Amino acid sequence: MNSRRDSHNNRTALFDGIEEGGIKASSSYSSHEIDEHDNDGAVDGLQDRVTLLKRLTGDIHEEVESHNNMLDRMGNDMDASRGVLSGTMDKFKMVFETKSSRRMFTLVASFVAIFLVIYYLSR
Repeated sequence: MNSRRDSHNNRTALFDGIEEGGIKASSSYSSHEIDEHDNDGAVDGLQDRVTLLKRLTGDIHEEVESHNNMLDRMGNDMDASRGVLSGTMDKFKMVFETKSSRRMFTLVASFVAIFLVIYYLSR
């Protein structure tokens, strides 16, 4: 029973502006034109915003692609430098293993002494 009352109330609210001979033509039509004009303006504004957002996302995509390429190149360079550094460390290991500890100590001590002499002369 409540659903019938609700539908009757909804129907009354829906057709409240309709008179017995038809719709109030003058006021409805002019407000309809105004609403349509406002909607067209809003649609144009939305279209401009969508165009702007599309350009921005395109620019962001290009920027991300360029950064990804740069990071890939940097990763390849780091791999290459890691290989060179590994080779250098292997050579140092060979030098340290073949030389006696006494010669190594003499070599390090002479480098420290030369560094101290240059440091005091440059002051």
